Amino acid sequence: MLWTAAGVAVVGFLVALEIAARGYGVPGPITNQAREIVFAPRSGPLLYAGLALLMVVLTWRQRLVAACTALGIDVVFLLVRWAAGAGPAFGNGALWVVLGCAVLAFTRRTGQERALLLKGVGLALLLVAGHKTGDTWLLITSKTRPSVLDQYVATTDHALGNPSWLVGRALEATGPVGSHLLHLVYGQLPLAAALVGLYQLRNVAAERRFPSHHLVRTFLAIGLVGPAIYMIFPVVGPVFAYGPDGGHWATADLWPDTLAPLGTPHAMPFDEITPRNCMPSLHTAWATTLFIHSRKGSRAMRWAGTFWLVATLTATLGFGYHYGADLVAGVVFALTIEATMRSLARGWDRSATRFVAHGTVVFAALLVAYRYLATELAGQPWLFGPLLLLAMGSVILGYVRTMRLWDPEPALVPRPEPQPEPV
Repeated sequence: MLWTAAGVAVVGFLVALEIAARGYGVPGPITNQAREIVFAPRSGPLLYAGLALLMVVLTWRQRLVAACTALGIDVVFLLVRWAAGAGPAFGNGALWVVLGCAVLAFTRRTGQERALLLKGVGLALLLVAGHKTGDTWLLITSKTRPSVLDQYVATTDHALGNPSWLVGRALEATGPVGSHLLHLVYGQLPLAAALVGLYQLRNVAAERRFPSHHLVRTFLAIGLVGPAIYMIFPVVGPVFAYGPDGGHWATADLWPDTLAPLGTPHAMPFDEITPRNCMPSLHTAWATTLFIHSRKGSRAMRWAGTFWLVATLTATLGFGYHYGADLVAGVVFALTIEATMRSLARGWDRSATRFVAHGTVVFAALLVAYRYLATELAGQPWLFGPLLLLAMGSVILGYVRTMRLWDPEPALVPRPEPQPEPV
């Protein structure tokens, strides 16, 4: 019943976004996903990542058949596109196999096997639908929020030492190598999450059940809830509001060479194209949860999770996509959502309620401070900068303590010393 209720809620949400997008004369997430059954997909790697998530419920023989079928269908589509003079694209085969498994679940499976296969299909489709939903959300933010609050966040960033300007200049000094590497890390974050998710779900086929909590659940929850905050606190980022990408809408072409001047911040009008997708930084939130879930993996996975977190934070600041205040809010947001999803899986108790309430209050307080106390925060950076970091640190510390309470480390039982044999 829980899965059915969640499915109905997700479908209703997608239909609402489809209607909203149609109101602006563009296709919504359902239409964009349906088009990829035949037309060239825009998210080929993501479609195959979804297929890989589906494969966790299949046997090795079924996985081989599914992979070969997907590749064969893609080859046919590539040949047809080549004959028609269209550009190469891939991913249709993966989507066909996922939809075929859904049909197979309803027609050839029953009971627990049907439920397990449908859960795998739902996970695959939700991963892709989350990406489509994000695109539609970003469109809605640009159309419905004509003014942005970048001046408030840029003023607040003076209390944090203007990290976007500092990291932006440092990234410029590294030349094209550092930029290309960070662009790769920044753009392939969903693929990295799928790989960690596959590691966590590797035993599903053998155990015939999903674990109570895994990374993909938190990833989807962050992508669902986060864009709603964009509607409350629209921000475009320093490279647009203070840099060359903003064109004539930018306050001035300052980023990253010249710090934004201090003054009385106010909402500024901006174009109807650029997404208002900065507050909070969802890339920071996703990278934070990826780091958390990689802690229980192998040593290589732990190092990869650490690298992805550091590289993502560097990219978000170095490319001018986010302010430092966005990252602080993103970490608090991520830990609150992660604890909520864990609590839904294990059951609510006093520690869960206390931590989620603490994270929610800190997140709301940060947004209020950014909006209404920006000038005061920037006026005394040596006082309020550490206080902002301490607020974030209190949530990090609270999360660590709560997780240790939920998952205590097993106590080491000393081996009994061998007793001497009687003579």
